Amino acid sequence: MLPRHLQSLGRTWVAHAEYPPSFYRSRHMFRCPWWAGQQPWPPYPHFNSWHPPVIWRPHHFCGPSRTRYQGPPCNPWNAPPSSWVHFSNVNMSSKGEEPMPKRMKCTEEDVLGRKPSPNRSYSPTNDFRVPPLHEASDFPIPDHDGVKASTRGKIKRRWEDFGHDFSEMSKVLVNRENQHANTQAPENFDFTVMSYNILSQDLLEDNCHLYKHCRRPLLFWSYRLTNILQELKQLDADILCLQEVQEDHYRTQIKPSLEALGYHCEYKTRTGRKPDGCAICFKSSKFALMSVKPVEYYRHNIALLDRDNIGLVLLLQPKAERDTQAVCVANTHLLYNPRRGDIKLTQLAILLAEIAGVALLKDGGFCPIVLCGDFNSVPGSPLHRFIKEGMLNYQGLTIGKVSGQEQSPRGQRILSIPIWPKSLGISQSCVFEPQPKQRLAKTGDSLEEETVQKIAEETASDTKMESSLQHHFRLSSVYSHFVPETGVPEVTTCHSRTAITVDYIFFSAKNTISAQPGTEFSCSGLQLLGRMSLLTEQDLWSVNGLPNENCSSDHLSLLAKFRLKI
Repeated sequence: MLPRHLQSLGRTWVAHAEYPPSFYRSRHMFRCPWWAGQQPWPPYPHFNSWHPPVIWRPHHFCGPSRTRYQGPPCNPWNAPPSSWVHFSNVNMSSKGEEPMPKRMKCTEEDVLGRKPSPNRSYSPTNDFRVPPLHEASDFPIPDHDGVKASTRGKIKRRWEDFGHDFSEMSKVLVNRENQHANTQAPENFDFTVMSYNILSQDLLEDNCHLYKHCRRPLLFWSYRLTNILQELKQLDADILCLQEVQEDHYRTQIKPSLEALGYHCEYKTRTGRKPDGCAICFKSSKFALMSVKPVEYYRHNIALLDRDNIGLVLLLQPKAERDTQAVCVANTHLLYNPRRGDIKLTQLAILLAEIAGVALLKDGGFCPIVLCGDFNSVPGSPLHRFIKEGMLNYQGLTIGKVSGQEQSPRGQRILSIPIWPKSLGISQSCVFEPQPKQRLAKTGDSLEEETVQKIAEETASDTKMESSLQHHFRLSSVYSHFVPETGVPEVTTCHSRTAITVDYIFFSAKNTISAQPGTEFSCSGLQLLGRMSLLTEQDLWSVNGLPNENCSSDHLSLLAKFRLKI
């Protein structure tokens, strides 16, 4: 961290630097850890050998109405290298929710692996702005230091089609229905869903030690944005579930670009004035929006829930020729901290309770559910098993083992029973507990007898299962997490520190039939018709990990195709 006088110097420089109005709004420019700009104001008089070289200049003003100093304009892009002063993060704010190694800063030399070229010419227009999607249909890739996205070294992800696996079973079921109902075969509604952590630029800059393997031009937002938008357009999913979507980029660039492609976008930013959040975007030609439920995990009166992660739940009505049931789509990004499994389970319980409220049908069942997101948990971990199996006995489980990320047993405590306090209002079945209504009865102030009995039954049930969590959905994972031929683990994220799977698409599957060992196919509700294959760690490092010239996030996108029977 810089000395206090240099922090003040940075704030003064930010306040008086002269840029185009649109560039003032690009606040992430000043956070960039490899950025270096001119120092137009005289530096603080007390310097020692640690500080970088600067050019002493007389006092002058940058404003158009002040002419005290008739020198060259205060344009950092025209500054000589000797006048560069490095400010990695002017506000010096901390995320305050991740382990310290995840928030480590690094220098430009760390990122590049070499010192920056003094002949490098910068352009605010070229480096930090990119035309919206509808203004550049051919998606030209920006040229930074002669680096362009190319097909050289690009790994092709194959599409895995499961449609033929359903053909025979579907024919049998349709024939049975036709024999009894003597009607035509029902129509089907097919749609695709993508889950994608696009890597917030702010988080990239705060954690640049994770991307030392990347060349600097590949980490510019203008380069990354163009790659991300091109990928979204090419894959053309009907529903997009995006995580780590930076709010200013969403409002000014991502949302307008997706709306130009026919998407309707819903967004929820993280609490605590965090700059990113989650978005769900769907094609207006295929779905109609029935309801939106933003989910906040933060609770000011519960110490366990002092983190700013969020979720988003939508209820979508398919636009089909015949009436069909709605589809509930949920998106979330759970806490990263590997050592706080208690927080992750509680956040997940809140999300499942909200889903239960949105997806509930009049007959007591649930409409089809698609659950996407970055769950910061590995396959086979207790949290992952809980989502798929619908039950978790956590008695004696340490909080660091919940997500499967933390391997060291140091300082781990056992999960408390129950994990969260009753004041949260969520039962061990991950549904909201009914709030008893007090009213004035003829016999005096009392609770309704029916409500009292219901609460007593639930309390007795919770007492028996107080060390177990359960939910009402039968969810399957789109991915098997292992390459079928070799058994090598697939990964969804890869950077300098790790390569694991933390991103998932879960979907509700009823009346599952095991067609072959280890494989399940849904014959009613949602059917998995296909998926975009994942890659192994070896595959990704053959193209220098993530991000790279062709993939501009440290996560891979997940894509699946579903069929909803009408």
